[in-house]
Amino acid sequence: MTSEVIIDARPKEISIALLEDKCLVEYQNEPREASYAVGNIYVGKVRKLMPGLNACFVDVGSEKDAFLHYLDLGLQFSSYEKYLKQVASDRKKLYPIQKATIQPTLPKEGSIQNILKVGQEIMVQVVKEPINTKGPRLTCELSFAGRYMVLIPFGDKVSVSSKIKRGEERSRLKQLVQSMKPKNFGVIVRTVAEGKKAAELDQELKVLLKRWEDAITKVQKTTERPQLVFEEQTRAVALLRDLFNPTYDGIHVNDPEIYNQIHDYVSLIAPEKASIVKLYKGNVPIFDNFDVTKQIKSGFGRTVNYKRGAYLIIEHTEAMHVVDVNSGTRIKKENGQEANALETNLGAADELARQLRLRDMGGIIVVDFIDMNLAEDRQLLYERMCENMKKDRARHNILPLSKFGLMQITRQRVRPAMDVAVEESCPTCHGTGKIKSSILFTDQLESKIDRLVNKIGIKRFTLHVHPYVAAFINQGVFSLKRRWQLKYGLGVRIIPNQKMAFLQYEFYDANRQFIDMQEENEVSK
Repeated sequence: MTSEVIIDARPKEISIALLEDKCLVEYQNEPREASYAVGNIYVGKVRKLMPGLNACFVDVGSEKDAFLHYLDLGLQFSSYEKYLKQVASDRKKLYPIQKATIQPTLPKEGSIQNILKVGQEIMVQVVKEPINTKGPRLTCELSFAGRYMVLIPFGDKVSVSSKIKRGEERSRLKQLVQSMKPKNFGVIVRTVAEGKKAAELDQELKVLLKRWEDAITKVQKTTERPQLVFEEQTRAVALLRDLFNPTYDGIHVNDPEIYNQIHDYVSLIAPEKASIVKLYKGNVPIFDNFDVTKQIKSGFGRTVNYKRGAYLIIEHTEAMHVVDVNSGTRIKKENGQEANALETNLGAADELARQLRLRDMGGIIVVDFIDMNLAEDRQLLYERMCENMKKDRARHNILPLSKFGLMQITRQRVRPAMDVAVEESCPTCHGTGKIKSSILFTDQLESKIDRLVNKIGIKRFTLHVHPYVAAFINQGVFSLKRRWQLKYGLGVRIIPNQKMAFLQYEFYDANRQFIDMQEENEVSK
């Protein structure tokens, strides 16, 4: 199986696609200025206590106050609280954590109103992003995740991933990490650390310790509250940290800055694979070049087609996701309805496993498969679904089919499900239903080019248009594009872009910065 990561960095957003055998299986899209990502650490203020919920709301600077339950304070909250006061008391010299005294652990059955008070400053970490009307979910058990291990301040235990089965390897890793970690730190050794040398583990441990030191130094030197003291790595690097596999065939990036970040990261964790990170310099948009745009358009939406006319209907409610399997226009197999239902359901299991990862669907998912009479067929479907979900990194649980033919799946949810609008709104009429004559569209584009070149003074730029429009502009020996280049200079370049609607257009300068050439009077009211 070949795996590739495609990263499309645009001025306002970053999109990341993971392809397995050229098939899109994971997709992330977020604005450049997005904040409150999972892993960020803040010094916030307790805004309101909720004794009935045994929880509180904390101001971390988000639109909605974040939620913190008593059980998420962690056993070592008292140690954090005392250390935070010691750090804040001396703005010149940082009190080292190795000298901190470990306080008694919190009782599991305690009450939050006996521990916290309104206005109190606490260090918290985001474990769930805001979802629907809910604010971020917080924890006081801080952790710094790396490729091979997770560093936990005020812990003292070394734990090894249960997925590492060999007893001698588990003992080796535990003894190794125990010997190199500083006092008052705990470590969780991740699965990918299996077989790694001491030098590699020690190097990453130093990187994680530096992140902790930078965060606590920021707490010491500033008084502004609430305050972000540690920001999770860029989305591209964070995704690679969890996803990276030595079998990757390529990581393609279209932004030099992000390319350098990823190249440095891969060089650090797998120097022999640094050459797979490549800077994409093609004229065609990177997602179009790797056939990602078309898969996004076909993979999202209420209806998802798969094998031979069968399709899924995916509905999202406040409480759960509901999926209906339909055979559609499939032709019945010669050996009867049961075989037809089994084949349709197995195909649905393959596509559904991909959709869960692709949309990052979480919470409860209920799937209505086509009814099957044979118990062995129902068991085969359940086993197929379990096998497909082994590739999913999110924690999940799958129940066998009920007597009504329903399968229930729970999947870890840490951020809102990915919702990509595949239906295009008309960028020309903006919903009025009336546009200027289509035959005048190229005249409108030429007037924009004339203004850009002769009035604004931008000589080199690219014009992104729908592929059909690009084909019209490029047709013929003495094409419209050629005439524009003769009239306005060779800096005029036409790029077909599958993301564009039919009469939509966008201008970009030589540095790939968007140029806004839209005018309100272009819309016919």
